[in-house]
Amino acid sequence: MPQTQPSLASPPSGTDAAQAADPVQLWPDDFAQRYRAAGYWRDVSFGDWLDEIATRFGPNTALVAGDTRLTYSDLRAQAQRIAGGFVAAGFEAGSRVLVQLPNSAAFLPTVLGLFYAGLVPVFALPAHRAREITHLVNGSQACALIQPAQFEGFDYAPLARAVQAACPSLRALYLDGETQAPDITPLASLIAASPCTAPRHRAPSDVAFLQISGGTTGFPKLIPRTHNDYIYSFEASAAICGLGADKTYLTALPAAHNFPMSSPGYFGALSVGAKVVMSPSPAPDTCFPLIAAHGVTHTGLVPPLALLWMQAAGKTGHDLSSLEVLGVGGAKFTAESAARVKPVLGCTLQQVFGMAEGLVNYTRLDDPDAVIIHSQGRPISPDDDILILAEDGTPVPRGTAGLLYARGPYTIRAYHNAPEANRRSFTPDGFYCTGDIVRLRADGNLEVQGRATDHINRAGEKISAEEVEDHLLAHPAVFDAAVVAVPDPYLGERSCAFVVLHAGETVTPPALKAFVRGRGIAGFKTPDQIIFTPAFATTAVGKLDRKSLRAALKSEHFSKE
Repeated sequence: MPQTQPSLASPPSGTDAAQAADPVQLWPDDFAQRYRAAGYWRDVSFGDWLDEIATRFGPNTALVAGDTRLTYSDLRAQAQRIAGGFVAAGFEAGSRVLVQLPNSAAFLPTVLGLFYAGLVPVFALPAHRAREITHLVNGSQACALIQPAQFEGFDYAPLARAVQAACPSLRALYLDGETQAPDITPLASLIAASPCTAPRHRAPSDVAFLQISGGTTGFPKLIPRTHNDYIYSFEASAAICGLGADKTYLTALPAAHNFPMSSPGYFGALSVGAKVVMSPSPAPDTCFPLIAAHGVTHTGLVPPLALLWMQAAGKTGHDLSSLEVLGVGGAKFTAESAARVKPVLGCTLQQVFGMAEGLVNYTRLDDPDAVIIHSQGRPISPDDDILILAEDGTPVPRGTAGLLYARGPYTIRAYHNAPEANRRSFTPDGFYCTGDIVRLRADGNLEVQGRATDHINRAGEKISAEEVEDHLLAHPAVFDAAVVAVPDPYLGERSCAFVVLHAGETVTPPALKAFVRGRGIAGFKTPDQIIFTPAFATTAVGKLDRKSLRAALKSEHFSKE
């Protein structure tokens, strides 16, 4: 572990590169050489990787999604046809394409087709709306947008048109499914194109795709992941999580999230020849029949869903006995809940603590119950460097809680085109400030204590307090607003907005929530609770005292909903 203390006083290595039009992710040469020498980086691109798994596991079932069932050979063939469609349409290697698809039969062939064509997917959630998608397209300079025609009652064609009108780089729109939008190209038309017979060259050190950050301040930041670092992450995860060719992984969470993608996720499952089952919803009434029908052995959930599954398990008539490993991550899983997984669901709990920026920790399958229940695991790699520091930047004694910093063979060193965020989040010697407060136990496992940032982790979805405050402040009746996280037994955390109105103005909480929803943001960002207050408490130095706001929730004199 490094002995030097990180400093946020100057820009990190890679900041200048991150501001370039084309996303890059750079490690210093000595680190890159070490990671290659250790075998972490195999110098294989995603296109080459797809050829590898199709050759090794060709007749095995790779994907089940609704009525669709594809072998590994079929999956590659579909990806090659989609890649051919993009090449024929004139998309140059390295171009960015925003993918906003649900857990459907189209998701994996489309993403793998983009990789095979040498293009760079930018992942967005189905719940994102015009503001988020516009931000991501402009931030990545994406030239194409792929969306479902309909999902959960929402028509994406008007959204696609609105985003294109606001984004000069966006020249092509694709919809998956039946649509009444003749001006938008059906995604299926790409699948019928002449196939690419070999992947278009992308260097393994190039950026493979852009994920989105949890968005602790303002809009989400773009996270450039390279072929080398990400393939290592999910291949190592597959081994830690006990995946093999005889296993089946259920993608229950939205497939664009890092957790179901790589921890071990569908990519980890495909890397060892396992079967991937796509569930359109994580709800137990959708997932339990899939577990029974396909012999699902592994899946991953956020804590609120794990609680919901345990609640539903006692009443289901579906056979869940195939389930071997349940990974739970995205937010801290309480020890009381963790202890119930094995007795109720009959499978091994694997706690997962990670982030899209890189570092991932797992409890191991052979760990004692006390470790699995009471910790969030330890890092994937022997070369994951972690520091736990006090607020003044000095190391804390082992066993004392502090702020977690990390660097390693799959942890990024810069966001894309975000110099201010890079100065805040990365140190000159390559450590990423995670924003998590953790304690390092004597056995080497981490215990997550909470977050250091103004950030709500609602059922695993990260919400920026600042972003929601900006939307509240746009209402003409609102003078000031502050959003805080409040513990919630089901969601983990819920959002509460404290609102100061202009003198003489009135607005009801339902009307204010409707206003925020109407500003084109994802529904999960709408405040769960709104409390009107005449003024905000501040600290001795004049900063908003969020701790006092949380404490005020126990008071009864506020007007609230």
